[in-house]
Amino acid sequence: MATENGNFEASLFKTADKLRKNIDAAEYKNVVLGLIFLKYISDSFQELYERLEADEYSDPEDRDEYIAENCFFVPEIARWKNLQAKAKLPEIGVAIDDAMSIIEKENAELKHVLPKVFAKPNLDKASLGQLIDVISDIELKAANENSKDLLGRVYEYFLGEFANAEGKKGGQFYTPKSIVKLMVEMIEPYKGRVYDPACGSGGMFVMSEKFVEEHQGNIQDITIYGQESNQTTWKLSKMNLAIRNVNSQFVAWNTEGTFLKDMNPDLKADYILANPPFNQSEWGQDILQEDGRWKYGVPPAGNANFAWMQHMLYHLAPNGVMATVLANGSLSSNTSGEGDIRQAIVKADLVDCIVALPKQLFYNTGIPATIWILRRGKEVRRGETLFIDASEMGFMKDRVHREFAPEDIETIEQAYHSWRKSDGYEDVKGFCKSATLADIEKHSFVLTAGRYVGIPDEEDDGIPFEDKMRDLTTTLAAQMQKEKELDEQIKTQLAKIGFEL
Repeated sequence: MATENGNFEASLFKTADKLRKNIDAAEYKNVVLGLIFLKYISDSFQELYERLEADEYSDPEDRDEYIAENCFFVPEIARWKNLQAKAKLPEIGVAIDDAMSIIEKENAELKHVLPKVFAKPNLDKASLGQLIDVISDIELKAANENSKDLLGRVYEYFLGEFANAEGKKGGQFYTPKSIVKLMVEMIEPYKGRVYDPACGSGGMFVMSEKFVEEHQGNIQDITIYGQESNQTTWKLSKMNLAIRNVNSQFVAWNTEGTFLKDMNPDLKADYILANPPFNQSEWGQDILQEDGRWKYGVPPAGNANFAWMQHMLYHLAPNGVMATVLANGSLSSNTSGEGDIRQAIVKADLVDCIVALPKQLFYNTGIPATIWILRRGKEVRRGETLFIDASEMGFMKDRVHREFAPEDIETIEQAYHSWRKSDGYEDVKGFCKSATLADIEKHSFVLTAGRYVGIPDEEDDGIPFEDKMRDLTTTLAAQMQKEKELDEQIKTQLAKIGFEL
């Protein structure tokens, strides 16, 4: 992620990762992200503290002053400057764990959220002290920008890098930023209730908040609801949202999970954004056979794709819109009634858009996936579905991971919005196609984008076929002659050492 400071976040991560030594990335991320969070709330506290100190009628140590300003209260012993002063002492790990406990006690919203892993024997205390110094430098690098915003960007960048380092495990808590941005840009969550039933580290909510700010909206106009079954991941989401000053009151955790213990049973969300586990098995179908969420058919026990989709549709408001990522099998599978469920959803005119994604976008799987945009109460494009094939878009960020460039996101979301508004939209062979219900029925309700958009026409370079073939055969003849010459040289060299061919 490029910044005004060059590639500051990348440089900072590289330095922090050097201090990891023999600790697994899965464990180390709690150390680093916990410290970044502690630095953030301490900086926020200090900023308000100095304002209150300058006001003769205010008490900078009055906890109520901070509650009134929606700022976390940080007791003196837990403030960053005091911890930094102890960074080189052997007991620094215990001091940080104690600081985390004290902050939780003073701020109910952070109860059972902050990591207390700094006194563990496998964490080298000298490296921990160096890490504190590294994170302390963030403020020094923020001369031309808001330091809290920079801390937020660092936190977000580190989440992605740790997900990358963890591979498949990392994908359980993190959806790559470019995918989230595309989904948010397509459904435009300006105002209302935003829900993610498998919220991971909260990236969907953070991007929704950014979208509202970038479009001069009011962040107070959206309320977020989320659920997560992994407690460690839930803690990451609570910190991720707190560092962005997003209210996470309705982001819940339980071990049973969203299917077996829905924490928002009466919620009707205006927007739903989700990247649930792909092809999840053993999700509780035997217990939930008669559940009211399965309006379009009971999902199979061995695959929760349509359980997730129907759970989201159940929670979607009468005029709501949702974007979810599912494995490509959801587009065509007829196993155990999945085809019948998909057909019922299509016939209900809920499928607004299908976006085929390229391979290698996700940290936890290399398989391609698809974004489904579903909309209740369609007012435009009734009886139609837009298919977009983005499977060849993006660039290789590194050897194994692909990412959408900003222009890719813009191309896709503009095609979708121009289609919805009937504003200059045209089908583009190989990229996008507006299909009717009759078109989809002809394909037996299979929704694979390539079936509808077709293959792009090759550009005519203006060179006659006969000329092309003459050039190719001339090149081939020259290569064959060269091959003969090389074969003779090999025979000659082998003969010199007593071997004949």
